[in-house]
Amino acid sequence: MMLDDFMTRAALAGIGVACAAAPLGSFVVWRRMAYFGDATAHAAILGVALSLALQISIFAGAVAVALAMALTVTVLTGRGYAMDTLLGVLAHSALAFGLVAVSFLSGIRIDLMAYLFGDILAVSRGDLAVIWGGAVLVVALIGWRWSALLTSTLSPDLAHASGIDPRREQLILTLALAITVAVAIKVVGVLLIAAMLIIPAAAARPLSRTPEQMALFGAVIGAVSAVAGLHSAYLLDTPAGPSIVCVAAIFFALTSFVRGLRA
Repeated sequence: MMLDDFMTRAALAGIGVACAAAPLGSFVVWRRMAYFGDATAHAAILGVALSLALQISIFAGAVAVALAMALTVTVLTGRGYAMDTLLGVLAHSALAFGLVAVSFLSGIRIDLMAYLFGDILAVSRGDLAVIWGGAVLVVALIGWRWSALLTSTLSPDLAHASGIDPRREQLILTLALAITVAVAIKVVGVLLIAAMLIIPAAAARPLSRTPEQMALFGAVIGAVSAVAGLHSAYLLDTPAGPSIVCVAAIFFALTSFVRGLRA
């Protein structure tokens, strides 16, 4: 069967993550939430450690801890801490506590590098179901609140005047971010998740005239980066996760060059 081919499963996993990351990544770029996404991703390694210790689903543990991190940042913002300082403290603290917690897990074999940088070639059918289930959920969530999210991103005052609560929309983005982080761990790892959120969306920006086009082009660039990155990793014997991000970075350089020519 087609899904018995590990490269086919890896490609489908990469495309699934790209579909989830593209619309969410567009809002991350528009709202300048890059560091916020990075902090949420770093927290996921603590979720992995807790999942293994409690013998529960890694997806569930990663979502729970990533969501807790994002909610903590949302609550503490504006209470005497600068956003970048708060994100820096929480991101690196969560990553450090996660790595320390992993070292205490006795009797459990864990490939830490796979969680840090991804192990897309080891994606199973079950992983594929989780990745695509999460991607569909994120796309549905963003699609459902698309207009409200755009309005609150454009102007919180305009959102209030339209009867939209910007904090509620922020929480919806936070939930979508936590789900995306959890499904992307297997593909690119916690250290590269933010790259897959930001780079395809940023690469799509010079090519787009509307927000919808940016989300769509970002998904295409992310999907092509996943497939091309896997192919180059196979040919050059390089790590798959970083190779995918490298291809996305090349797309960003090309579209930036095109924008420079137009200017």
